[in-house]
Amino acid sequence: MSAQATAVPPAPRADAAPRRRHRRHRLLIPLGLAALLLTTTLVTHAVDQPDPDDRGFLSPVATGDDGGSRLADALREQGVTVQRETETLRALLAARSGGTTLFVPAPALLHPETVDALGSLPSTTRLVLVDPPRRVSEAMGLPMRPAGRRWAAQAVEPDARGLPCPVPELRQLGRVAVGLQRYAATPGGTARVRFCFADGLALLPRVPGSTVVVGASDPFRNDRIGEWDNRAFATTLLGGSGRVVWLDLDGPEPPPVFGNGNSGSSARPSTPGGSTGNGGPGSGTGTGSGDGGPGRPGGNSDGGSDGAGDGSSQADRSDPSNPLWSAFPSWLWALLAQLAVAALLAALWRARRLGPPTPEPLPVTVRSAETVLGRARLYEKAGARDSAARTLRTAALDRLVPRLHLPPTAPPADVAAAVAARTGDDPRWTDEVLHGAEPETDQDLLDLARALDRLTRAVAPHAADGAPPSAAPHPADGPPPAATQPHRAEGDPR
Repeated sequence: MSAQATAVPPAPRADAAPRRRHRRHRLLIPLGLAALLLTTTLVTHAVDQPDPDDRGFLSPVATGDDGGSRLADALREQGVTVQRETETLRALLAARSGGTTLFVPAPALLHPETVDALGSLPSTTRLVLVDPPRRVSEAMGLPMRPAGRRWAAQAVEPDARGLPCPVPELRQLGRVAVGLQRYAATPGGTARVRFCFADGLALLPRVPGSTVVVGASDPFRNDRIGEWDNRAFATTLLGGSGRVVWLDLDGPEPPPVFGNGNSGSSARPSTPGGSTGNGGPGSGTGTGSGDGGPGRPGGNSDGGSDGAGDGSSQADRSDPSNPLWSAFPSWLWALLAQLAVAALLAALWRARRLGPPTPEPLPVTVRSAETVLGRARLYEKAGARDSAARTLRTAALDRLVPRLHLPPTAPPADVAAAVAARTGDDPRWTDEVLHGAEPETDQDLLDLARALDRLTRAVAPHAADGAPPSAAPHPADGPPPAATQPHRAEGDPR
């Protein structure tokens, strides 16, 4: 066994690299196809889903797929007046005339300082919000919360949960594609919230008036209004009052301007006949009750009683907290969880076993040549030339040091000098072979193996040539003592 442990590792075979590439392709091709399918799905979904920030999203004058021109035309055909407004304060003033529906298709574009003004509408005005974000619903104090979001809008019936729809005019409709964002009542809320269309539509009581929250924009868009009962749903929901004030924002709304000068003004429209506070005609100067504390337009910066009271109200209306888990859609977290599970399974598959290796006795006897060949192939596959060279040098020194009658702790320089004295080679070359640097290429490893084999054969010829153990003296023994040699008489022919 020890004599054959110095066998030279086999040279790289010609078919080794193609076989490794083939094994690599078997792993990379399925992963690449899965990544391509996942990327295509995400890109297609992102392109298909409209963005409220896009110009023309649910605009009554936009004829694109995400516009609302077809809905506006359908309302006009039914005799409904459609009034388009591009500013929130002007839309609020227009909706205060009574018998009006205020349609807000993109609540995410509202400025935080005008969101709470939506609660000042009269009882004869219906407020319709399309998929409002959490910050808007919390700023308005709506007693509801998001309860799950689907990958795409689902067509559902009004009584999908077994309860009649709280909006009577919608009960006779069929399936409507509003099942995208679902809602639920806020725990501990005092106001009663009623739902229909599989919780995709919420009717919230508002004192005065009422608010309807729709969880999807599909029934109002040009590309989806002709599907299912989307057209009937949109026209019935918006056209029941005979007049629609359509808030058409083409981007995030800038901060509102509350009058001028040092006089205060109100962000919340006042009752009909009073001062409006929006800087429009007939508004004049407001009372300052709707402004915040110092730093806000029209606010009192000297810390007076009015400023203190307004500052406390502004603190109550501060932006709600937005935790990280609610800042991203639910499908993103599900995707990350699936990727983590896939990575864990891949790691377990590549590991093949858990825990450190456990030495076990071999069930059968393996020939030393097979062991050397198997280890050499492992070194070749891993590219571990340094480990292979270290194994060859250790095996050579284990045979050379006892043969030269040197202690196991002999310095490398002494071992190299003794080997050079026996072989006649240069001591520096011998030291480089026995204790030099690691080989950089497979050819260097082969040259090192041949050099070690030559040194071993020169110093210990019997052990290297494979002579029977009985023919070679014990490494620890010197030449046989004279007393044990047979006595020969002078002139004996033997």
